[in-house]
Amino acid sequence: MLTFSTDVYDFMGWFGVIVLMSIESTAIPLPSEIIMPLAGWRLVLDEGHGVPHVFLAGFWGAVGSLIGSLAEYYVSRAGGRPFIEKYGKYILITHKDLERADSWFQTRGELTVFVARMIPGVRGFISIPAGIARMNVARFSLFTFLGAFPWTLGLAWGGYLLGENYDSIREVSKPFDIPIVGTALLIVAWFLWHRIKDVRAESRS
Repeated sequence: MLTFSTDVYDFMGWFGVIVLMSIESTAIPLPSEIIMPLAGWRLVLDEGHGVPHVFLAGFWGAVGSLIGSLAEYYVSRAGGRPFIEKYGKYILITHKDLERADSWFQTRGELTVFVARMIPGVRGFISIPAGIARMNVARFSLFTFLGAFPWTLGLAWGGYLLGENYDSIREVSKPFDIPIVGTALLIVAWFLWHRIKDVRAESRS
């Protein structure tokens, strides 16, 4: 992914930030933790630019995030609800879940989108329930951008400060992989167990 992102920047320059972050903001696994620090390193530091260009990298990253999120939002808005109503039980989603999602995004949609855009593993999917619940698109767009910008700016700033030492981050983080993955698997198992119970209960009612 690092090589792919580097090749994109070498070919597209700043436009590559928008393209890669648009991809990242869908369900496609292309981490912003690679895209944005690399932008701060290759497009700002290596080009001899100063701090204002770090903010520019963060801005274009947030624009790309918004574009990808809107694409996912509109796909989910157009076909998500009919799909869930017909096949939801096979992916552990009940009709009550749809009702809860509608209510939630009507009252707390802005805060949910804003916070979710900063959470790894969540930000690429939050557009789906927002689209299915038909959240107001203007508010969705505003809070998607506002939530994405601090994250993209922070990552670009990290890449700018670390430069070619960016690769060393992975060596430092490796010891944490096993406990993080183990905790995530436990959470997923607990979630699936409860969802299966809810789906079975609705099927019997």
